[in-house]
This record gives sequence, structure tokens and C-alpha cells, in this order.
Amino acid sequence: MAGAARAPLAAPLLPALALLTGLLAGGIQPAGLLVGTLFVLWVLQPPRALPAGLWLGASLLAGTALAAHALPGFAPLQLSAPRALSADAAPYAVRLHWDKLLLGATLLAWWWRQPHPRPARPHAAWLCALATLLAVPALALALGVVAWQPKWPPELAVWLAVNLGVTALAEELLFRALLQGALVARLGAARGIALTALLFGLAHAPFSIGFAVVATVAGLGYGWLLQLSGRLWPAVLLHGAVNLAHFLLLSYPLRSL
Repeated sequence: MAGAARAPLAAPLLPALALLTGLLAGGIQPAGLLVGTLFVLWVLQPPRALPAGLWLGASLLAGTALAAHALPGFAPLQLSAPRALSADAAPYAVRLHWDKLLLGATLLAWWWRQPHPRPARPHAAWLCALATLLAVPALALALGVVAWQPKWPPELAVWLAVNLGVTALAEELLFRALLQGALVARLGAARGIALTALLFGLAHAPFSIGFAVVATVAGLGYGWLLQLSGRLWPAVLLHGAVNLAHFLLLSYPLRSL
């Protein structure tokens, strides 16, 4: 209980640290500092008497823009040299995106402040996680989005840190914690989870239609895992595990068709 009581006090330190680190590293310029600060203040200290729908809509819009690297003032930090990890895929380099790091830090600070129910159906949650971990790579292979390309790249450690600590965390906070939570409250679990998964898939459509279908199925798994477990961290870990299977066993990032 003591840890839970301290969480709201420590919460604003997360986005503040992300902004400061990015600024010192040169990855956040003045425009990014301004945009990022406004986003943090909007999410964590919204104006009083602000309609909940307006706060949610603006938070989702700004969060999506940060996740898509569509806002000015952010420059990624390249952590590995570009090279072909798979024979059938384009060269890939591990990059730390400060805008996505800020998104995750801010929404994690917000999530800490929310009430969380106790796990509802833990056994069903485990089955959901296992089914998702098996079904998503199999579907990607069946659709030809990737091919069987097992490997053990030297970039594994740094990729895992960035993918789990930034990418998976930020996307689960944005789509599952923020968006799915609001939709489930309004539409019920089945429709709320399905709509969130569809939007999650559409966010991946610029890569390919097949990848969007795979992402939609993955989103259903992550969404039901959150619903069944009552916790966000299993969804984050499952998301990271699916991405890790993709990285180690399949064409990465995607087949060059």
C-alpha cells in the first residue's frame, strides 16, 4: 500500500526525466520541448471543469501524433548501424524515439493515478496470452508478411530494451489503457476491445494491409489479456514477447515484397 501511495507523487518525475534526458542528448529541440511540456501538462494537469470527452479526444490525438513521430522538435537517437537482419527484408537500425519515450512516460504517470480492479479471470488470461503468442506469428507467416528467418542478432539487448521499455509500453498505454478503457466503459468489453484492436490495426496499415490484419489480431489478444487480468503489465509483456518472436524467428522488420 505504501508504494501505491507514493506513486502519484513520483508520477510527474517520469515525463520530466524523459524531457530532460532528451534535451541533454540533443534529441529534443526547443519545439519538441514546448510540444512535450504542453502534452504532459494536458494529460496530468488538465484544466478544471474540462469535459472528459474533450480531454480524451485531445489526449488520443496528441498521443497518436507523438507515436507516429508527426510532431516537430524530436530527433531519434540511432543505437545501431543500419544493416539487413534478414535476407528478405530491408536494412534496419535500432533507434530510440524521444517522442514515443515521452508518450510512454506521460501515460504511465497518468495510469499510476487511475484505480485498477483486481484480476478477474487469471487462468483465462494465461490462455489468452498463449493463444496470442502462437496465433500472431502463424498468421503473419500465412499472409506472407514475413518468412521463417531465425537469427540471433548482436543488437538483441539494445533492441529488447527499446522495444519493451518504449515501443510496447507506449503503445499499450495509448491503445489499451487510454483508448480501450474509455471504449469498454461506453460500449462494453467485446465491442470496446474489438474497436480498439481495429484502430490498432489501422495504425499499422501504412506498412501493409497484411501487417494491419496481423496487428488487429494481436490487438485483440492484448486487449482481452488486459480485460481478463485487470492489469496492464501482462499486455505490455505479451506485446514485447510477440515482437521478440518476430525479431528472432521471422523476417525483420518485414519482407520486402
